[in-house]
Amino acid sequence: MACNSATCNSSGCYKEYEVEEEQRQPTTRGGINGSATTHQNLCVKCKSNEPVCCGIGGDDARFCKDCFKTNLYGKFKQAVSYNAMITPSDKVLVAFSGGPSSRVVLQFVHEIQCRAQTNFDASKDRSLPVFGVGVAFIDESSIHSFASQDAEKAIEDIRSIVSNLAPPEKELYVVPIENIFSSDNIDGKERMKKLLDAVSDVTGKEDLLIHLRMLSLQRVASQNRYTRVVLGSCTSRIACHVISATVKGQGYSLSADIQYVDSRWQVPVVLPLRDCPAQELNTLCSLDGLKIVELLNGPCSSINGLVSSFVKVLQEENPSRECTIVRTAGKLTPFHFNRIPDIHDSSVPLATRRRQKRHSIKPNGSLSSESFCPICNSPLNKSNFSSSLRSLQSNENSDIFAAAACSSCQFQIIPKEPSLMEQFVSLLPQPLITRAKHGDRGDFSLLREQIQEFLLSDGEDEI
Repeated sequence: MACNSATCNSSGCYKEYEVEEEQRQPTTRGGINGSATTHQNLCVKCKSNEPVCCGIGGDDARFCKDCFKTNLYGKFKQAVSYNAMITPSDKVLVAFSGGPSSRVVLQFVHEIQCRAQTNFDASKDRSLPVFGVGVAFIDESSIHSFASQDAEKAIEDIRSIVSNLAPPEKELYVVPIENIFSSDNIDGKERMKKLLDAVSDVTGKEDLLIHLRMLSLQRVASQNRYTRVVLGSCTSRIACHVISATVKGQGYSLSADIQYVDSRWQVPVVLPLRDCPAQELNTLCSLDGLKIVELLNGPCSSINGLVSSFVKVLQEENPSRECTIVRTAGKLTPFHFNRIPDIHDSSVPLATRRRQKRHSIKPNGSLSSESFCPICNSPLNKSNFSSSLRSLQSNENSDIFAAAACSSCQFQIIPKEPSLMEQFVSLLPQPLITRAKHGDRGDFSLLREQIQEFLLSDGEDEI
């Protein structure tokens, strides 16, 4: 929803769209001398239907079913269009967990695809292709305690959800998370269990699992030639991440995780539900009868779980609190990779290319980072990189990780004892080892900056 501040100039605010919608609606007048009739029991948008739900704004945000869905879909579509998240030539992979957020993002991406297909069929020249859509479910049943029959039923329900979507057909990938280690499921399960057991911190174990999940999504996307990974991260989840990342000391890299676009990965990641609170997504699933599948609902004692409970209390006290947190964090300067590269594809409409150029973020060059944490892929600042480079004295994998990881991963994930460290590194999937070697040793731009005073210019002769 739009914020209530008259001075808000945030690019993620939805006020302009709502004002345009209001102007399209006719004004109903009645009573003596043509005085305006109050519509306390009618939808605040169309002024004709009874409201069936309330948005995050309380009594001032009562919508009927159709207007509620239109408003929510409009925020999604605006995020997609303004940030060029999906173009006709793309092939997008929707990360699907079965929860309300991923269910709504799958439904909205499906609706965009259906409209593109309708326009394609109706056009004579058929110059604009229809983007492809795939769905990926990362199966984590091997590392959780729920019954195997529950996991099998959940996967069956997910297959049913995807198959029941209208054409164009969408391919579903059900990928066990242990596949990032080996094609042998038995060996992968044992290695995954040993790796998680090597992390003693509860928060570190949960964060490591999140990083491995993203690694699995990237593997599926790259192997099947997808050009975008679509996540269902909503306002509520991003608000929790803002606070938890601050608590963990990830302030420098925080702005990288909360933008609409994240291109630091091999396949760019986009967040089209960034302006949609979880309360609204749950309401839409209930109104439209969108089936959801959730396996993990137990309490969590990690920092992430505590922050989630804290933000939930804040939201109950003030329904706009989550949006305020995200808007405030959104004022942080983004990185150079928080945008989709400029579009030069002739198959993309000129209007889309102009819109992207107009609304693209203007990153600060001082925040450009070519060095990333090998575990969480967070950008590292120059001071951390320099200290890591000085402390790197051998070619051992354990030394590389000790020097290359960010402070948060060093504190919560990486073991302190050298013997445990060697075992931990030996259990990591190969892509993380490769990232550590290439991340620190391959960053010649920062190394050149450090030794700039010792280099000869082009006009100087060597003595």
